[in-house]
Amino acid sequence: MFATVKNAFKIKEIRKKVFFTFLMLVVIRLGSQLPVPGVDRHYFSNWFAAQTGDAFNFLDAFTGGSFLNMSILALNITPYITSSIIMQLLTIAIPKLEEMQRDGEDGRKKIASITRYVTVGLALFESGAMAIGFGRQGLLEEYNALNVITVIAAMTAGSAFLMWIGERITENGIGNGISIVLVINIISRLPQDINNLFEQFVYGKSTALAVVAAAVIIAIIIAMVALVVVLNGGVRKIPVQYAKKVQGRKMVGGQTTNIPLKVNTSGVIPIIFASSLMQLPLIVSSLFNYQGTGAGAEILRALNSSNWCKPSQPVYSIGLLVYIVLVIFFAYFYTSITFNPLEIADNMKKQGGFIPGIRPGKPTSEYLTKILNYIIFIGAVGLTIVGILPFVFNGIFNASVSFGGTSLIIIVSVILETVKQVESQMLVRNYKGFLND
Repeated sequence: MFATVKNAFKIKEIRKKVFFTFLMLVVIRLGSQLPVPGVDRHYFSNWFAAQTGDAFNFLDAFTGGSFLNMSILALNITPYITSSIIMQLLTIAIPKLEEMQRDGEDGRKKIASITRYVTVGLALFESGAMAIGFGRQGLLEEYNALNVITVIAAMTAGSAFLMWIGERITENGIGNGISIVLVINIISRLPQDINNLFEQFVYGKSTALAVVAAAVIIAIIIAMVALVVVLNGGVRKIPVQYAKKVQGRKMVGGQTTNIPLKVNTSGVIPIIFASSLMQLPLIVSSLFNYQGTGAGAEILRALNSSNWCKPSQPVYSIGLLVYIVLVIFFAYFYTSITFNPLEIADNMKKQGGFIPGIRPGKPTSEYLTKILNYIIFIGAVGLTIVGILPFVFNGIFNASVSFGGTSLIIIVSVILETVKQVESQMLVRNYKGFLND
């Protein structure tokens, strides 16, 4: 990977793309410090620090601290991520959208345009809920219609601006722009998290204890990164043989290929879905300053991941069990709507392809379903381990950090994918150079 980066900087075209990406990321980090007009930033910082739960920690990590700063980029690209997931699910459910997706480049452009409108709509809704919900509690220096509209306009414009920057990075920079923006947001919080771990477990301790603590922390992080790399790179290849046939005067076909089934078929989506679903009641209760009473209060505490795995409060770890079930459920659910074994089996049959030892048609579909279910389970278990380890260490050792399993999966996945894109661009350039010579 380091050799690829080193060689890439030797190519002028790629250097320009890297420089453009870097400039866009600088703009984003500067925008994360610009406050929304009419907002009392000190109030929100104090309110955030006083929260015992972590309902907004997930959002703050994804926004690179701009949410905590109440900047014009407070919503960041979270509305775009949500709208992309919604459109991906609707594409499976709505035949018109599915037809657009099959129309090639023109269809994808139409879907991308609809995604932008949905993003703006979500940004308006989220900024409105924050401006009204927090505004009544003291977020706004003066709670009136003008200030509420100003906050909504500023946050919505900030989210749309980041969406535009992400698309420009995709066109003129390196990698997928939205993914790059998300990764730089997460990475921007790492120094603070590492400093917190250092002060809590290393600073002020005896030399022997400090060395052991530092070694354990580094070992855990390396192990989690290694597990994520294995999850992202693990593939089960199903061999496919195509029968020979006569086409005109030529004999075609007969080649052997494979269907690559990734171990982590659904990526980070199950964790995002599960986390969002469990945090929704906490976010709503925070917006309306509702603490709950009786059974309601106990449910909110169980949904709060900061209460999980605590030896003094084992009953709240029920929430962790619910979280694990949701992750596994969404792993199967998301894969089932994005990968259709029956459709693949039919296409193989039409093209004269078959899996050695398996009859074409329904037996092939059943075989693919069986293999897929096995792979999904392995991927879901690995994903669950990466996702719950931070909660376990937080509950037992009170090691609270923003870079959980979700963040690590995103960082590693985006870095590996970006390196692959750089390698492909270098390969294409070499082919062009060879042809020109």
